[in-house]
Amino acid sequence: MTRTEAVPSTSVAKAPARRTRVKLRRISSDYSKPYPPDGDKKFWWNRLKAALGTTSSDFVNATLVQIQNASRMPSGGISETSVNAVLAFIEAAEPKNEMEAALAIQMACTHAVAMAVLSRAGGAYGGDRHVAIMASAGARLLNAFTGQIETMRRLRNGGTQIIRIERIEVSNGGQAVIGNVKAASPTRDG
Repeated sequence: MTRTEAVPSTSVAKAPARRTRVKLRRISSDYSKPYPPDGDKKFWWNRLKAALGTTSSDFVNATLVQIQNASRMPSGGISETSVNAVLAFIEAAEPKNEMEAALAIQMACTHAVAMAVLSRAGGAYGGDRHVAIMASAGARLLNAFTGQIETMRRLRNGGTQIIRIERIEVSNGGQAVIGNVKAASPTRDG
């Protein structure tokens, strides 16, 4: 007798689509020209626009320059790896427009700089004072990053606040007012 048992199907997480990347061709010590890694420039450019939530080529160009400026390694030039990491961060934020993209760019760059600063706080690059300065700068950057996350949340979900009142007590003879209360303006006689 053969017995067949149902095997529960396991849900396999869908692999995310490959992130938009750039290759960099060095033009000067301050600028590298981004180009598509696979050669299809029109498709690549459209993917960059989609990743940045824009239809503006000027916005994409400006963003690529800003990302390069923020992606310099502490003791070197522009890092292609850092530029692509920032692009991946921005694309993961799925900006819907240029405003959200600008905030995602700031978030990605703040994160990159915070990690660079914290890597220098390891103690091997100076005395205790240097470590304290780097740690303090890193903490301020991470605090800014947290604020940026909150700003993105408010931008996407609205700035509404919910106030929940757990308990209200009104004693005998007391009065309770619910809603907006404005003091009456004094009248002027005369």
